[in-house]
Amino acid sequence: MMEDPCKLYKSQRKKAKEVLALLEKQREEINQKLKKNEYDADLHKDLRTLNMDIKITLNEIEHAEYNIQECESQNNSILN
Repeated sequence: MMEDPCKLYKSQRKKAKEVLALLEKQREEINQKLKKNEYDADLHKDLRTLNMDIKITLNEIEHAEYNIQECESQNNSILN
């Protein structure tokens, strides 16, 4: 069997999804802390940073998925 030519993009997507899960867990922890102390400036700063990291990671996932689709359609046309 031939090695998957789109393997790199799939592994990028998998890694980004793992990062996203961690970031979302951290965001949930900060949100819980903010319920107890809603005026904590450091927590708000951390939350802004996390939200930005989450946006970046979502973009990485989207980009990887686009690359996977492109790769698969190019390789399907070669294989068929």
